[in-house]
Amino acid sequence: MSQSVRDPYDVLGIAANATTEEIKQSFRRNAALYHPDRNPSGDAASRFREVKHAYNLLSDESRREAFDQKRQKQLLEDPDAVARAIWRTYLGGIQA
Repeated sequence: MSQSVRDPYDVLGIAANATTEEIKQSFRRNAALYHPDRNPSGDAASRFREVKHAYNLLSDESRREAFDQKRQKQLLEDPDAVARAIWRTYLGGIQA
């Protein structure tokens, strides 16, 4: 997970073991919240694209499985970097 791209599970606000239905519900909720036609915020369009990208990745079983394997491998190879990324995400949620 690079620093510029957030974890798709975090983007949608779901757990890594979320069901397909939970992914779909979270996408619909977030898409409605960040859709540029409904949200006048300056970052609404970029947030909407981020939500759409996360949904496209996680709703496709083969892409999701490949992402999960990469995520697991990263955790094993560089646990400090992953811990820092998780911590940044956590702090960002508190400050929001």
